[in-house]
Amino acid sequence: MQRIAQFFKVSRALYQPAEHYDDIKLPRRATVGSAGYDFFAPYDIALQPHQTETVPTGIRVRIDDGWVLMLFPRSGLGFKYRLTFNNTVGIIDSDYYYSDNEGHIFIKITNGDKPLTIKKGEAFAQGVFVPYGITVDDDCQGIRNGGFGSTDKK
Repeated sequence: MQRIAQFFKVSRALYQPAEHYDDIKLPRRATVGSAGYDFFAPYDIALQPHQTETVPTGIRVRIDDGWVLMLFPRSGLGFKYRLTFNNTVGIIDSDYYYSDNEGHIFIKITNGDKPLTIKKGEAFAQGVFVPYGITVDDDCQGIRNGGFGSTDKK
């Protein structure tokens, strides 16, 4: 298996809410056959029906060029609660790691039709590393600095 990435915590100074910094767990796979790395709640998350919350995971990831991390809700939460990501699928590009915010991964979730509590330390999202290609005539020169929507900012 090719090793193409490594997870880290963001710096203590950057993470809010600060009192939960020590509770941040690095993503990990549940079994040797798992494609996804589980992301864990850094604190209790209580969502009423249709409520939205942006979760500061406290996680950043260094990814080799040619790879992307795709984030999805845990399937059980989707089936049982209709939990969704507001951007449908989270895309973490390899150059995000070098942003001023240290590549801090935030996950914006919306609950479905019944109350949901995700306990601190429970897996609520999963990330899968996927290779990608570029076109033969690609001439991109842009440099990223930031997260949501940062590539639209000039």
